[in-house]
Amino acid sequence: MSYAKRTDGNHKEVVEEFRKVMPEASLFDASGAGKGFPDLVIGWQGKNYLFEVKDPAKYPSARSLTDAQKEFHLAWHGQVHVIHSAAEIAATLARLAMK
Repeated sequence: MSYAKRTDGNHKEVVEEFRKVMPEASLFDASGAGKGFPDLVIGWQGKNYLFEVKDPAKYPSARSLTDAQKEFHLAWHGQVHVIHSAAEIAATLARLAMK
């Protein structure tokens, strides 16, 4: 069975804003990958980060992870961050860089 790939309503805004505020980072939009794979892959300072974009304008129940996303997060032996804005991505990267 095939499903249409949907992105959250703020997805495009998050991508555009992040590219403006952190041009030194690379961003790959993987939202069409399916099977629960996170929306964004960001390369920064020699490391890769996975981000799942959720829309804060939606009710909490409507912005929860899908079953496929939950399965991916549980099976993945690395980090995946759920964010709502480009500012959250930048803050996450800054926090992780301090470790």
